[in-house]
Amino acid sequence: MESQHTGALPGGPARDLVIGAVSCPSLSGHEGEVAAFLTGWMTAHGFAAHVDEAGNAVGERGKGAYTVALLGHMDTVPGDIPVRVDEHGVLHGRGSVDAKGPLCAFMAAVAALPPEALAAARFVVVGATEEEAPSSRGARHIMQVLQPDAVLIGEPSGWEGLTLGYKGRLVVRATVHKENFHTAGEGTSAADDLTEAWFRVRTWAAASAAGPGVFDAVQATIQDLHAAGDGLIQRATGTFGLRLPPHLSPQGAQGALEALLADLPELTLEFVGHEAAVRHPRDNALTRAMRVAIRAGGGTPVFKVKTGTSDMNVVAGRWPVPTLAYGPGDSSLDHTPEERLDLAEYDRAVQVLTGALTRLALGHGTGSPAQEAGGPGPVKATLGRTPNSG
Repeated sequence: MESQHTGALPGGPARDLVIGAVSCPSLSGHEGEVAAFLTGWMTAHGFAAHVDEAGNAVGERGKGAYTVALLGHMDTVPGDIPVRVDEHGVLHGRGSVDAKGPLCAFMAAVAALPPEALAAARFVVVGATEEEAPSSRGARHIMQVLQPDAVLIGEPSGWEGLTLGYKGRLVVRATVHKENFHTAGEGTSAADDLTEAWFRVRTWAAASAAGPGVFDAVQATIQDLHAAGDGLIQRATGTFGLRLPPHLSPQGAQGALEALLADLPELTLEFVGHEAAVRHPRDNALTRAMRVAIRAGGGTPVFKVKTGTSDMNVVAGRWPVPTLAYGPGDSSLDHTPEERLDLAEYDRAVQVLTGALTRLALGHGTGSPAQEAGGPGPVKATLGRTPNSG
């Protein structure tokens, strides 16, 4: 893809960064071009930057003992959207929202930090590979080599939004093999048995809610169905996607479904994508710093939990520290033909991050809810993105 943007927009290097990143194609597993672009930008703006063994673009600034990890991802799903900035200052292009916009906001904010913040803390920005693939290769690598004190995950939340958690995920691949029979006779077809399995799964999911909201219920969808035969054997296959609430682990869901479908003898089940739900506390040094910065920018902080998955699910067990997902953009545009990012919102997110990271570096662990007007506020459940990996 080639950008139709020419010249620098207001916002200067920060906007040029995101436009350039979106202009680099970067399907999962093919992130080399954008990794080189991002590490080059970071090197030119005061980072010690490199591409690591997993292909991640990693940049560091600051010398303090307190470490903040800013983990975004630079891969995208397929779909060629011509890259352009329209007359309203909106950047169109695949990855503008999910999630190069949030990642570039991280980089631009860390590049803008004052010397006193860099003396008090160390900031590690990671553009991860393969988040949109089942492997989550980049996040799984970096969580083995880094142990941060606070974590920001780069995902679109809107510049006033702070995402505390994501639902878990389990994918069920169901297959029925049966000998062929005449449809005028008694018995059921392979497709009949697969349909019965799905009806049971759907009914079980509907009865699983532990609360009134969608975040506390199992969401079940059919991702794929196929039936075929060769005249001797019938074969029906289906893929069922489950979004899991915090009270239900992937292992617990698997055990429940194995018991539920045990009396269908020709049915075989394969379970993949075991990702546990995660929900972080809403009141700590990180959330307070972000809330103060959003209010300083004229916004009203909104806490969210999302029904999709992200690299937050991957790293939560290894990094049990204050964590939020944050970034500019409307997550309902993820993966769609209309994916686009308002650059004015992007600018505001960079300002919020710069202020919040400075506050966090200079006062980490010393703030209290009483020092912040407004308090934590309620949590809003929103529809999260549903990537290939989730």
